[in-house]
Amino acid sequence: MRQTTIDRQTRETEIHVQLNLDGQGQHDLATGVPFLNHMLSHVAVHGSLDLVVSARGDTEVDDHHTVEDVGICLGQAMRAALGDKRGITRYAHQLLPMDEALVLVAMDLSGRGLLVYDVPFPQPTIGLFHVELVYEFLQALATNAGLCLHVKLLYGSNAHHIAEAVFKGVGRCLGEAVRIDPDRANAVPSTKGMLS
Repeated sequence: MRQTTIDRQTRETEIHVQLNLDGQGQHDLATGVPFLNHMLSHVAVHGSLDLVVSARGDTEVDDHHTVEDVGICLGQAMRAALGDKRGITRYAHQLLPMDEALVLVAMDLSGRGLLVYDVPFPQPTIGLFHVELVYEFLQALATNAGLCLHVKLLYGSNAHHIAEAVFKGVGRCLGEAVRIDPDRANAVPSTKGMLS
């Protein structure tokens, strides 16, 4: 069973994450940041990942700590649930349209965390959510999951559509990259014989 639970508590946040890589997109999300809940629902549904996230953070200061720490915990959960990554597809890419926005997402579950991010938003906020937190979430996710992640906005004029395309693309890619390849179910997809 490729599933795990991660709990993390600091002076700023308290995070609980349950992840099942072989799920059906079921989700229960209560981060205290409504827009993050909305974006995580896209990751779960479009990645066919079962995901539970509950978080309490110092959102009276701002949303930064909560958003980043949820990314940290989700990344840790992914790394733990993947184990030695035997049989995974490993690579995935997605060209994701959302109305006028078009985003390219590509990833490699290499074990080496890296984010390459080129997503200029046309405005600094979406409602009360600061768009710079999209980067902070993805950076934390990639670093802690050991995920090489490239995200590029090709075009778009609506900030909500751009963010939604990013998270849907990440979800689709995660679902594909963690999928077990039936032709290589017992092999680690690396000439090194390991991914770390």
